[in-house]
Amino acid sequence: MTDTTSPRGLIGTLEQIAGTAPDDGLSLGEFVDALGERAFGVILFAMALPVCIPFLYGVPQVMALPMMALSAQMAMGRPEPWLPSGFKARRIEKAGLTRMARGGRKWFGWLEALARPRLTGLSGETAERIVGSIFVLFCASILVPLPLTNSTPGIALVIASLGLLTRDGLLVLAGLILGIAWIALLVTLFLVFGSAAVDVLKDFIRSLI
Repeated sequence: MTDTTSPRGLIGTLEQIAGTAPDDGLSLGEFVDALGERAFGVILFAMALPVCIPFLYGVPQVMALPMMALSAQMAMGRPEPWLPSGFKARRIEKAGLTRMARGGRKWFGWLEALARPRLTGLSGETAERIVGSIFVLFCASILVPLPLTNSTPGIALVIASLGLLTRDGLLVLAGLILGIAWIALLVTLFLVFGSAAVDVLKDFIRSLI
C-alpha cells in the first residue's frame, strides 16, 4: 500500500501508480487500494483535476456526483471510501492515469512543493468532517451549468484536498475560502439579478479573457 504522506508526496504517488500500472490500466478498486490510508483526499484530488478545466461541460458534471458522495462519506466520518462493486470494477486506462499524474505535476506540483505541516488542527479528523460537509457544497456548485462553476470549485477542492493530505491547514483554509467565496458570489448574483445573473456572469467572465 502506498503512503501518500511519505516524502514522495501525492503527485509523486500518482506518478508511481501510473508508471507501474499494467498496460490495461487499473480498476477503480485497485487504484483506491494503491492510494493508501488517506484515500478520500487523494481520490477527490484526482477527480477534481479534470474539473479544473474552464468552460468544459459534461465531464465536470459527471464527476460531481461521485465526488459529492465521497465528500458526504468524509463528513459522516467513514474511515475509508465506500464504492459499489460495479463502480470499483470500472477500469482506468494507463494513458488516463498518466495524464492525471502529468496534469497534477504541471499545474499543482509547485503548490505541493510549498506544502508543509502547519495549522494541523485544520487537517485532523474532526476538521475533515467539517471540510467534507463544505466539499458537498462545492460539488453541488459544479453541477450549475455556468462558466467557471466547475473550474473554480474544482481548484478549491484540489487545494484543500492537498492540504488535508500534507496536513497543511493553510492550504485547507485557502481552498475553503476560494470555494466559499465563489459560492457566495453565485448566490449573491442570483439573489440580486435573478435569472439575469446568468448573462451578468457570462459578460463579466468574457471581459476578463
